[in-house]
Amino acid sequence: MSACQDHHLGMAVYRAPSLLQPHRVRQALRDAQAGLIPPLAGLKLGFSTVEIARFTAPLGFDAICIDWEHSACNVETMTTMVHEIAFMSEGRTIPFVRIPGHDHATIGFALDTGASIVVPQVNTVSEAKSIMASTKYGPKYGGTRSAPPYRLMQGITDTPIDRSKSVHENQNEQAAVVIQIETLEGLSNLDAILSEVPEIDAVWLGTIDCRVSMGLRWESGVSLTEPEWKETVAKFKTIMKKHNKPAAGFAVGPPDKMRATGEGKGLAFVAVDVVALLGVVDELKKARQIFSLG
Repeated sequence: MSACQDHHLGMAVYRAPSLLQPHRVRQALRDAQAGLIPPLAGLKLGFSTVEIARFTAPLGFDAICIDWEHSACNVETMTTMVHEIAFMSEGRTIPFVRIPGHDHATIGFALDTGASIVVPQVNTVSEAKSIMASTKYGPKYGGTRSAPPYRLMQGITDTPIDRSKSVHENQNEQAAVVIQIETLEGLSNLDAILSEVPEIDAVWLGTIDCRVSMGLRWESGVSLTEPEWKETVAKFKTIMKKHNKPAAGFAVGPPDKMRATGEGKGLAFVAVDVVALLGVVDELKKARQIFSLG
């Protein structure tokens, strides 16, 4: 069956023979960009705990992203969270990890878990090339990624999707690399980045960091209506359309806002654990009114 026909199964349609391997995330993003499936609906985790990954994994999101950049945890915790998402969802949910830097070891740690990655603060072609090399095996992509000898067990969990290719060649086509553009420098170089590093699977315009880099305000309630910001967003959309690449990022709020902010996104994060938890404040306010002595 086609991915479109089986989309009710979530991302299990794109799973590998073993859940210790990455899903076929690159293909899922291409299918979303082509309109064969809806955008991947994701959950962003601001809490880096095994318990939150275990609890949210069965909820039915297409993707769950662990924020290893701003919610610090050790490598073992990050690894366990990825495995909880993959296994507790029975393959229906793709684990992503936003990594805390560009270094070879950090990229390897995240990819070795079977996750796809979100890479922050990508500003230049040279940075993009170095990142991509660290994510790939072998000469085809100028890959420098080190092959883990025991992450997958030979003949048990290393079964390739395409048996005409090695497990490492398969993995090059499975895990996705999403880059974040978070400065005007990155945006000015984005056209060249996508031209010279076409293996990038999606691009996320980091609204908060980009606005901060421009000297614009960002906090709750701020209206994103400045002419220079509108120009920045329009430029981003033009470049993405030119390269026929899916965008990634948040699409939260009421239906009209979600629809508007989700436009052009192949990977749309529609909920955040921290924001959901903040909803209990409304319950507290209600309780204060109900139980008021006044």
